[in-house]
Amino acid sequence: MKAFISYSHKDAGALDRLHTHLAMLRREGAVEAWFDREILAGGELDAEITAQLEGCELFLLLVSPDFLASDYCVEREMQRALERHAAGDARVVPIIIEPCDWAASPLRQLKALPRDGKPVSEWTNENNAYLDVVNEIRRILRTEDRPETGDASAAGAVANEAGGASRRYRVKRDFDEIDRSDFRTAAFRSLRTYFEQAIAEIDSIDDVRGRFAPLTETSFSCTLVNKARDRGVAHITVHCRGGSHGFSDIFYSFSENAPDNTANGGFSIKADEYELYLAPMNFGYGREDERLTPEGAAEALWAEFLQHAGVTYD
Repeated sequence: MKAFISYSHKDAGALDRLHTHLAMLRREGAVEAWFDREILAGGELDAEITAQLEGCELFLLLVSPDFLASDYCVEREMQRALERHAAGDARVVPIIIEPCDWAASPLRQLKALPRDGKPVSEWTNENNAYLDVVNEIRRILRTEDRPETGDASAAGAVANEAGGASRRYRVKRDFDEIDRSDFRTAAFRSLRTYFEQAIAEIDSIDDVRGRFAPLTETSFSCTLVNKARDRGVAHITVHCRGGSHGFSDIFYSFSENAPDNTANGGFSIKADEYELYLAPMNFGYGREDERLTPEGAAEALWAEFLQHAGVTYD
């Protein structure tokens, strides 16, 4: 899906951070993010922006005081994005970067990100805010391959006017052991980063303490203490060993500093004709029908870990 990122140039730092967090989605071919820095020297700015406004299917608006103060951002880019959103051939996602009066704008009708519209700048760890944004974008991609329209012929007309709709092509391929090893390494790093950032975020909540401990290059441990509940303590140790001891490629134990010859569950690398993915495994029983991205696996395991300490989240 092709995404148009609208932002004030005064928020260039936020654009860079979002672009960094979209790296996995770009690598997977799920999102092609466009913003005005893509315009080459000598290009016609207004013409190229107009073409992207008509051709993109997803609009990510980096909303801040400077964004709302920009006539071009609001009256040109945001207005056209909302028109296409209302017509049903695109989706607009406001991302609140700094506290501002966005609820007085037409964006008040839309669900804003990060969670509950809490500005990125107010999160204890801004990486957690951007991760929340990326997870929501993944949900959008899972629920719709492209925005729905009320009339197929109308959709065709929009595509023709825009010079053709963006398409995601999938190519069949074979995956060798190097592909699997690279995917396993990247997936483990995603889990480790997710847990490290999530622990930092939850450690700021009253009556909850968290600790992240890197053990080796291929393992880490986390502890969570829920002081509001007796025995509300959870431990997890995650290892990446490439199927050693007959376990999964990435496996975990709900105990502190667990050795790499024990496991309560794990994730095995599987592949179809198009892509690699993770399949959850529990006590030797796999759920072959479930396909997870590294981020999806991290979120599922984090939710299970929280439950051991009597904590849940929406």
